[in-house]
Amino acid sequence: MNRTFVIIKRELFALHLSPLLYGTALFFLLFMSIWFYYFRRFFTMDVASLRPFFAGFPLAFTLVVPSFTMKLWAEEQKLGTIEILLTMPFSEWNLVLGKFLSAFIVLSGLILLTVPVPLSIMPLGDFDAGVITGEYIGTLLMGASATALGLLLSSLAKNQAGAFLGSVSVLLIVMLINNITRNLQPAVAQVLNFFSLSFHFESFSKGILDTRDLSFFLLSTALFLFLNTRIIIFRKYR
Repeated sequence: MNRTFVIIKRELFALHLSPLLYGTALFFLLFMSIWFYYFRRFFTMDVASLRPFFAGFPLAFTLVVPSFTMKLWAEEQKLGTIEILLTMPFSEWNLVLGKFLSAFIVLSGLILLTVPVPLSIMPLGDFDAGVITGEYIGTLLMGASATALGLLLSSLAKNQAGAFLGSVSVLLIVMLINNITRNLQPAVAQVLNFFSLSFHFESFSKGILDTRDLSFFLLSTALFLFLNTRIIIFRKYR
């Protein structure tokens, strides 16, 4: 585990020095505020609910997550430093977990920065703190799965641009696919919805901690990380 912490510190230090981190943070916070107050017109609503606010996270993640994950593996390959990493005394899991946790820590920090929004409007109505807590738990779980997927796609790309575009495309599909299944046959819709991150987020957005959706996010995160280790092993011994 100490070796994983070494990778986490290395990646966090690199992200801390990158202007991209601060630009992404600014974009994320502006997007969530504009989405909630302008597009969803919170002040014209007659319901004390933050569901419209949390509905913006899946769309925001399609751009925010790739901005963090695109360089984690793709840049290593471009600079040739991946060969150095693979010869150092780190296991594949050390490398993958270290990079994943560093990106997830940054994403969690951005999510935490949105807390002032519910805090500022709670005096305006009878908001349920338990529901809001459930919504944030779901947001973190969805973010973990999206981060693991973005990291996996970065390991398949040859450069940052390819990793970013590939991650944005795939995340748009898995985030928004449930929006086009409403007019499909129930059996087809059920299959497609199973692969939608935002579909599994819906129960959390209602403040419901459904164990099926909880299991989906945890298992999908673990699966993406496992596949990432297989790719690293393939590159190491090819």
